Amino acid sequence: MNDTDLKYLWKTGNEQIAIGQTSDKTNLDNLTKRNVSHFISSMKPIKIFTLFVGMFWVFGLGYVLIKLTINAYEQVSPYFLYSAYFQLMLTGLAVILYIFQLSTLYRIDFDKPVIILQKTLINLKVSTLNITRILMLQLPFWTTFYWNESMFKNGTLALFIIQGTVTLSFTYLAIWLYFNLTFENADKWWFKILLQGKEWEPLMTSIDILNDMEEEVALEKD
Repeated sequence: MNDTDLKYLWKTGNEQIAIGQTSDKTNLDNLTKRNVSHFISSMKPIKIFTLFVGMFWVFGLGYVLIKLTINAYEQVSPYFLYSAYFQLMLTGLAVILYIFQLSTLYRIDFDKPVIILQKTLINLKVSTLNITRILMLQLPFWTTFYWNESMFKNGTLALFIIQGTVTLSFTYLAIWLYFNLTFENADKWWFKILLQGKEWEPLMTSIDILNDMEEEVALEKD
């Protein structure tokens, strides 16, 4: 066997190894995307259900509030009316973001490169956090909708202290959660209570899978 034959065998062997590595990478890529697709698809039913509940609440409560405003404004407590309007406004904003989020879920193209899928899922993560933060701002209004004129005219000092403490506590909690519901606090116990289940865990699992794949590819290059 001469030098030309040895060079040919060496070149052919390298090409076969490269083909095998490419095939393995393609198989890993396809398997990873199938797993991610499975987890993302598992989020859709609960999100659709939540969206319909939110829309029913917004349109239902909105209809009642408009009727009360038009036909019985003088008879209805302004504390109830404006508390409900603020709550409705925040829920409506969350529903709008939810529609965009659900639209993104259905438009994900799993044939796209991994880096694009990662960016899409990160955007969904940010969107989920923003929706939760907005909904937390409702908390104070759940402590004011039952206020009325009689309460202020005939209430005792103890009632005012208790009610003031509750409302101020819920206001502080709402503002605190709005600014602290960030991914940097994902390991905190209160974060895990607020964000769990089918709307959050499959998304985080999908992001972890793609990150692990990216790390393996980087190690292979090194």
